[in-house]
Amino acid sequence: MLSVAVSIDGYIDDASPDRLLLSNAADFDRVDALRADSDAILIGAETLRRDNPRLLVNSMDRRLHRVAAGKPDYPVRVIVTAGGDLDPELRLWHCGGERLVYTTDSGAARLGDRLDGLAKVVSLGAAIDFGALLDDLGQRGMARLMVEGGGSIHTGFLSAGLADEIWMAVAPVVVGDPAAPRFLGPALFPGGPQHRMQLADVGRVGDIALLRYLPKEDSDVG
Repeated sequence: MLSVAVSIDGYIDDASPDRLLLSNAADFDRVDALRADSDAILIGAETLRRDNPRLLVNSMDRRLHRVAAGKPDYPVRVIVTAGGDLDPELRLWHCGGERLVYTTDSGAARLGDRLDGLAKVVSLGAAIDFGALLDDLGQRGMARLMVEGGGSIHTGFLSAGLADEIWMAVAPVVVGDPAAPRFLGPALFPGGPQHRMQLADVGRVGDIALLRYLPKEDSDVG
């Protein structure tokens, strides 16, 4: 599941040093519920460095429901880094539950022992292979993955045909800065522009439009 908040013109942030908060309080709570229903939450190293998130389930009630269902308090937090440039002082390593880092052989060599005791580091070989990543998560018993970004990560999953659904919150703002990051970058996506995803749900969260797409299904336009 890809989860993203975008501006009307498709940006996920602006180019300033401070994070642009596109969601409102109610939408952040909705995202918290999606996290609570997931086995793992994944972001890329660039998002980790830029936003320094914790990726926690904030609601105590939701954590208690997870425990009652036989799950850990928090979903596994997953970081993807090709180069291994990760700071062990970032907040994610020092709160919550289990953490996994997927990287390359060269990234693992660069990381060395910096994350010992903080995360399990898994090399995917010479390059990041999202299919192999999903296979490894499945072997670890994780069936529902929530991908929170950033743009290159979303692009990688979607272009590889691995995304089952997209939750997109559209905020009523316009960024208009070509230097700012977008939801998706250039890629060869399955079916190209002739492929129409199925729009499964449309909702409203305050001033935000909420859309749920099923990328692998064609919509009925006939």
